[in-house]
Amino acid sequence: MHCLGLMSGTSADGVDAVLARFDGPAQRPQWSLLRHHHQPYPPQLQQQVVAAGQGAAMPASLWLELAETITEAQANAVMACDPEGKAEVIGCHGQTVWHRPPAEGTRGSSWQMLQAPLLAHLLQRPVIHDFRAADLALGGQGAPLVPRADAALLGSTEGWRALLNLGGIANLTLIPPCSGADRHASVLGWDCGPANSLIDLGMRHFTAGAESFDKGGAMAARGRVDEVRIQRWLQEEYFQMAPPKSTGRECFGREDLNRRLDQLDGASAADTIATLTAFSAAIVAQDLEHLRQTRGIAPIELITAGGGSQNPVLINELRQRCRGAQVDESSTLGVPAEAREALVFALLAWWHQRNHPGNVPAVTGASRETVLGVLVPPA
Repeated sequence: MHCLGLMSGTSADGVDAVLARFDGPAQRPQWSLLRHHHQPYPPQLQQQVVAAGQGAAMPASLWLELAETITEAQANAVMACDPEGKAEVIGCHGQTVWHRPPAEGTRGSSWQMLQAPLLAHLLQRPVIHDFRAADLALGGQGAPLVPRADAALLGSTEGWRALLNLGGIANLTLIPPCSGADRHASVLGWDCGPANSLIDLGMRHFTAGAESFDKGGAMAARGRVDEVRIQRWLQEEYFQMAPPKSTGRECFGREDLNRRLDQLDGASAADTIATLTAFSAAIVAQDLEHLRQTRGIAPIELITAGGGSQNPVLINELRQRCRGAQVDESSTLGVPAEAREALVFALLAWWHQRNHPGNVPAVTGASRETVLGVLVPPA
C-alpha cells in the first residue's frame, strides 16, 4: 500500500513529505521510501507559527487564517512529493501550536493545527490526522509517537540502539537488542528537551531576524562554551524528571531563551550559541547516563536524524559527551535524516488502516495500546 506521511515540527521550518510503500506483517513491515520532498514555510508563516507556539495572543480571525494557510502548505507538499497521486492515504501530523502534558489532577492535551476535511478535499484522498488524541485520552503524554514506528522500520541490533531526533525538541527512542537478556524488553523513549529551538531563537535574536538557524554550526564554532552554566541548567526540574515526559516550544521558547540570556550575563553571540548548542547535547548525555545508572541500559549506537544532525558542532558535542555510543546519521540505515519523522507518519497511517496500535504505554504512560489517528474521507 502506498502511503504519504507529512511532518511539520517545532522548528516550524516547513513540511516534510514522504511517499512510501508498506507490505507484509504490521509489526515488521517490508517498506520502501519512494520519494521525499521538503516544502519550506514562507518566512511570515514561520514567524506566525513560532509566535503561536509561544502563547502569542491573536484574534480568532488570525487563528482561522493560520489554520487554512498551514493546511494549504501541507497540500502543496503532498502534490510536490506525489504528483502522480500514488498515495492511497495521507498521514498528517499537523502543526503543533501548544502541548500540555498530563500533570497531577489534570489530563494532557495537545493541539496540532490542521483543517483535515479541507486537506482531504484538496487532495481528494483520505487523511488520517490527530494522532496524539487517543493516547492522551488514555492518560498518556501523547508524545513521542515515533518509538514504536522506529522499532518497526529500523529493527534491532546486537545491543541497545538509540535513535535521536534533533528537531526543535530532542527526543529519544531506545530499541532493545535482538538477543540477550533484554531482547523482550519494551521499546523506550521520551522528549529530552530543546535541540534546535533555543539555538534558532538565539540566532534570530543576535542577527535581528536575518538568520533563523546556525547554518553548519558556524556561529557555535567561533564561540566558547560556558560549562559551569550548562551544569546548572541541567539541574532544572524538567531535566531531572523521569520518563514518561514530553515538552515543546511552550516550555523552551522565547521566554526561556530570554531567561538564559540574562543568566549568561552579556556573553557574546558566538559564546551564547556555542553554549546553547553544547547544552542540547548535554541534555541527551545526562538522560543516557541516568538510564545507565537506573536501568543498566547503555546504547551501543546513537543514530541521529532531524535538522540538528546537519550541525557538525552539535554532533561533535554529542560524540564527546555520549561516550560509549557510536554516533551515526540515520541515512546509514537507509532513512535520510530529514525524512525520518514523515516516514513515521506514513507508517502510522498504514497502521491505522490495518487497525494496528501505534503507541507504546511504556513511552507515553497511556493505560494501554491503541490505534492512533482519526480518518477523514474527502468531501
